Amino acid sequence: MQKFFSNKKLIILMILIIVTFGLLAITVNIRDKKNTPPVVQQVGNDVVSVVGGVFAYPTNAVKNATSEFSDLYNTYSENKRLKERIGELAQNQAKLEVVQDENKKLKQELKLNSTLTDYSTVNASVLSRSPSSWQNYLTINRGTTSGIKKNMPVMSGKGLIGRIVEADKISSKVELISTNNELNDKFAAEIIGNNKNITGVVSRYDSDTGDLVMENVNSTKDIKKGQSVITSGLGGLTPRGLYIGKVYGIKKDNYGMTNSVYITPAAELRNFTVVTVIKSSVHGEE
Repeated sequence: MQKFFSNKKLIILMILIIVTFGLLAITVNIRDKKNTPPVVQQVGNDVVSVVGGVFAYPTNAVKNATSEFSDLYNTYSENKRLKERIGELAQNQAKLEVVQDENKKLKQELKLNSTLTDYSTVNASVLSRSPSSWQNYLTINRGTTSGIKKNMPVMSGKGLIGRIVEADKISSKVELISTNNELNDKFAAEIIGNNKNITGVVSRYDSDTGDLVMENVNSTKDIKKGQSVITSGLGGLTPRGLYIGKVYGIKKDNYGMTNSVYITPAAELRNFTVVTVIKSSVHGEE
């Protein structure tokens, strides 16, 4: 007992508690009496507030710490959700890019159709393209039920890519202008010049340079790099005016006798998914 009462701090604390509760009891008993001096009540309230604040501090500290921990956990959870959302956005962005690419190709085809006002056209999608004959053939999802016939020219984007060689009911086979079969898929062409047009035959594809080769040229005198090359319409299989590409340069053959005109294709011959079949000319021929 002697040690207990020797602790001054504890004695002071007990006195404060007793005084506080005493003042609280007095305040409650006299709060309804009008003749009670207001100063006594004010002092009692102040003391209760101070002591109450002392005891409330640890509780508030714990409460604040708990709130901060809760906020930290919520931030972590939200960050996790945002990361998952970023992954979803990346996937959606990839899908969007694919759709935009397809839309761009379709717009190119629509632009192509608007320039071929003299011809009836049919858009088609590429069904298959064998790796073993990648530069030779492909199959499209349009056939005779869509009015497709053999020998109709086929374009993609801005340029000529080949012609129909087989037409079935709902699909057709296209022989590409880049075929290594030099006996087939030749196109009568002309180079548009300032004074006169120069004619020849686009007869082969140089896989090393990626250029089309125009041979049997009637003259090379006025040919310049960058001139446009179109189909001439000679031969009757292909209407005149289909865009093939631009002149890249002139080369002689291995014997130095014949000049060949190298043409940069307007179409991307290695990769396309949408094509346009040219069905008829202004003369109504199909």
